[in-house]
Amino acid sequence: MRHWGYGGPVTNTRGVDPDFLALPLRELADAALTAARAAGADHADLRVHRLVQQSIRLRDAEVQADVHTVEIGFAVRVLVDGTWGFASHPELTAERAAETARQAVTVARTLRVLNHEHVVLADEPVYPDVSWVSEYALDPFEVPGAEKVGLLTDYSRRLLDTTGVDHVTTSCLLVKEQTFYADVAGSAITQQRVRVHPEFEAVAVDRDGGFDSMRTLAPPAGRGWEYLGADSTWDWDGELARIPGDLAEKLRAPTVEPGPTDLVIDPTNLWLTIHESIGHATEYDRAIGYEAAYAGTSFATPDQLGSLRYGSDFMHVTADRTFAHGLASVGYDDEGVATGSWDLIRDGVLVGYQLDRSFAPRLGLARSNGCSYADSAHHVPIQRMANVSLQPDPAVDRSTADLVADVEDGIYVVGDKSWSIDMQRYNFQFTGQRFYRIRNGALAGQVRDVAYQATTTEFWGSMEAVGGASTWRLGGAFNCGKAQPGQVAAVSHGCPSALFRGVNVLNTRTESGR
Repeated sequence: MRHWGYGGPVTNTRGVDPDFLALPLRELADAALTAARAAGADHADLRVHRLVQQSIRLRDAEVQADVHTVEIGFAVRVLVDGTWGFASHPELTAERAAETARQAVTVARTLRVLNHEHVVLADEPVYPDVSWVSEYALDPFEVPGAEKVGLLTDYSRRLLDTTGVDHVTTSCLLVKEQTFYADVAGSAITQQRVRVHPEFEAVAVDRDGGFDSMRTLAPPAGRGWEYLGADSTWDWDGELARIPGDLAEKLRAPTVEPGPTDLVIDPTNLWLTIHESIGHATEYDRAIGYEAAYAGTSFATPDQLGSLRYGSDFMHVTADRTFAHGLASVGYDDEGVATGSWDLIRDGVLVGYQLDRSFAPRLGLARSNGCSYADSAHHVPIQRMANVSLQPDPAVDRSTADLVADVEDGIYVVGDKSWSIDMQRYNFQFTGQRFYRIRNGALAGQVRDVAYQATTTEFWGSMEAVGGASTWRLGGAFNCGKAQPGQVAAVSHGCPSALFRGVNVLNTRTESGR
């Protein structure tokens, strides 16, 4: 089994689970695609989608919820005279597949009179019998429930038993996603992805009734249960030991002085700014106004492609659906397109978008870049975000400390928290988990009540330096929302630490009238 990791192919000896392969996948495809063609479809595809999830929640080291869900079904999507039709069903039988395909064709014919945009799909090679499995060591759904709860309880107790921590909330979301895709061209693709999102938050209450909280910075990841154990790539022992002291310092920290401020932003915070101001802004459906009613449009319109000055000359942002452990990484998208990586911003200039097979021809491209995804068998695939990442300095491996050393008077921002951005992804403000004063090139204790505010192009234009490869980290989220009916998608964003000059800082306490 092969999949593509960041920097080259990665070998994964795991295969798709036998119980998924035992489903009547080929029979469903044969029945649906044959029926669709017979009913007059020019294009047809079938997608079987199984989503297995477990959500564990603890409060003060006691289990509050442990919920397991399994959703399975199939979808048939057709094109009839340039108009989409779609239908789905949870019953996995050949008879139901044929009936659902005919229903999808009826939907397309019914909608034809309302369609003013003849849909043309970009060509894609045929992949007749391929499979892809994400890279993980330990399937979380093969781990005994008591073992999972036991580890989460132990980590929670480490925080709760520390002086100064009054409450601890813990959550862990585990997901296994399996799909089978087949189309009339002859592609047949089976895939399996696993992802995990653990989170621990400590709450402290002071004598005056004030309170604050601090979360672990570990991002969700396209990994298995090994992400939480002793051999994890994340230092759980170290972080859990540091949080109580950092939280106590945060409670005592002075409030920030607002105004233009130099910022060094850690990857644990910057990933979210990338997601909102670059990732969403470079979705092509948003840029042409197609995605508008629910989640807004974009200031980065196609007439500015190749000319829009997005940021500093050394700003290099890529979209990638292939690197190992990325939440949006997959071998093939939900239109049967083999995924890859490409530039969105190069030398500070907008040079690319995220596309699916119907949008690629509109931009004059011969192929999609593999950004189609549906979060359920019962939702239509739409253009969704790739792993959008800011690249590190290719020449000099500056550390975060090196960037801090270049600041006489500023703030170092760590961890994400709340955010706000307008419908065109242009005006925004972001807060964080904790903030450190920088004085004369060194950290000088925490401050609090900090938010930074800018427009997208002003902010990225103020970026004076990025860290090297040693500072590059993946962040991300499970719950990127889009579309009507609403869909969620998991996506990662990599970035180094970065230095920004003269960014407007707000005092959130003052702004809220306290």
